[in-house]
Amino acid sequence: MSKPLRPGDPQQLGEYELLERLGEGGMGSVFLARRPDGRLVAVKVIRPEFAYEDEFRARFRSEVNRARQVPPFCTAEVLDADPEHPTPFLVVEYVDGPSLAEVVQEQGPLTAGNLHSVAIGVATAIAAIHGAGVIHRDLKPRNVLFSLGTPKVIDFGIARALEVTSQHTRTDQMVGTVAYMAPERFDSDSRTTGPAADVFAWGAVVTYAGTGRTPFAADSPAATAARILTQPPELSGLPAPLRDLVALTLAKDPVERPTAHELLDMLLAAGPQETMTLAQRPELRHAAEAVQHSRRHSAGDRQPRRRTRTLTDVPRPRRRRRLATLIAGGAAATVLSLLGMHYLTSGSTPDTTAVAQLSVAPPAPRQVRGPSVIDPLDRPGQWQSVTDDSSGSCVFTADGLRMRTGESSEHQCPGPEDTFAGDQTIAADVTVVDPGSCALVWFRYTGRSGYLLSACPGLVRMDLVDDNDEVTLTRVVTQEFRPGARHRLRIDLRGQVATVTIGDAPVFQAPVTDKSLVAGKVVFGVSSDPEQGRGTVLFAGAEIRSL
Repeated sequence: MSKPLRPGDPQQLGEYELLERLGEGGMGSVFLARRPDGRLVAVKVIRPEFAYEDEFRARFRSEVNRARQVPPFCTAEVLDADPEHPTPFLVVEYVDGPSLAEVVQEQGPLTAGNLHSVAIGVATAIAAIHGAGVIHRDLKPRNVLFSLGTPKVIDFGIARALEVTSQHTRTDQMVGTVAYMAPERFDSDSRTTGPAADVFAWGAVVTYAGTGRTPFAADSPAATAARILTQPPELSGLPAPLRDLVALTLAKDPVERPTAHELLDMLLAAGPQETMTLAQRPELRHAAEAVQHSRRHSAGDRQPRRRTRTLTDVPRPRRRRRLATLIAGGAAATVLSLLGMHYLTSGSTPDTTAVAQLSVAPPAPRQVRGPSVIDPLDRPGQWQSVTDDSSGSCVFTADGLRMRTGESSEHQCPGPEDTFAGDQTIAADVTVVDPGSCALVWFRYTGRSGYLLSACPGLVRMDLVDDNDEVTLTRVVTQEFRPGARHRLRIDLRGQVATVTIGDAPVFQAPVTDKSLVAGKVVFGVSSDPEQGRGTVLFAGAEIRSL
């Protein structure tokens, strides 16, 4: 709710005429303003005490440059900024709608399609934000606004950019709201906090949206922080399978959480009952698919898997050693000290208002489609050549992409970065050239985890790969795949079943039931038997299509 300008408030900033106050926080005030062309915008003005600190101004300047690169997918678009003004300010799209906190406080927890659309919208926003190299650091229900029913995340314009996490921030500064802060945010050196903290906040926001309470709610901010550090989340009331996905995002260890892009992939690949709400929200669907397909990962958004996750794995309390040190002994005093700094710098409080119930009419179902890749593999395109004979080579020829192992017995060729979710088909013409060689196709491949099809003369098998661990799902001895002959190799993924076909002959079906591997890249490669020397395989006519 807007309020009149106060005495002493500026009435003009640059070309912007300030009209009303929209709110304020620890770092500044937000005003409703009008541009010369009449468009209404929101202007965030930094507090004077921060503006005259060279350190803060430098950080603000760096972060504004990053924020302007965030695409406007479920985010309030950054329109302008003046870091050099006596009171630096940021101009963003004005979202004329209530916040998620206001909706829940006034109408009660969201249900059915509304809850899932909020989960997708906020995940889309943080994936877009992370793709530009920015961390939000204060994701909460009051920073999720509704524009014509579509959620938009705001207030990321002064988030700390990934590339400036150390030189501009003191250890006694905190930005965030306790109920939505990840365990690592309470570490004695929280400057290394990465994008995984926003994924944790997503889980807390969705819990609040679906239940009216935060997952670690307690009687005080200090008690809430202690629960975040030591206790499992309280997720009763959230519908499955969303509850299981939220549990993944609230893992104590940031490495155990999915990235924002992985999170979005899993949301979009849910069953029809979960994704059907997108049929009546085309703007949300288009934004989610655009972010999903762009895959603009920053380095901080990539993280290795420690194990194969499933959505039914509710994370156990796991903490880094420094977190365990923090909460040992005098935890209450330490947390209270951190919280004191937090309120001095952020000026925000947890959302704790009681709520009622909201009913939602069921929308029509729709399946979300993904990208398609078609490449003859006779020249550089979606795939690229590699000529390092020691590690392995990928060379284009008139007959296709010739892949050869190097000093190791396995080699992957660099290909498309697109992520495919849900039902899909993968096909290529494959020829095994050297004895002892196998054609390899990884799919739903993320980090070091995914499914692997190995097509070797006389034997075809499918494995579930988690880092260096492999579990064979199915293996079939077959004469359909012969050395020196060109074969059309095809994998059809429908639901939780993968059907492998060579030519026109189905070879086997294998289960693909790991719920953490519902989306990922498709990678082609070659392996060889070390006793028979290097291996060579020819790939041509690649097709990857979403069904």
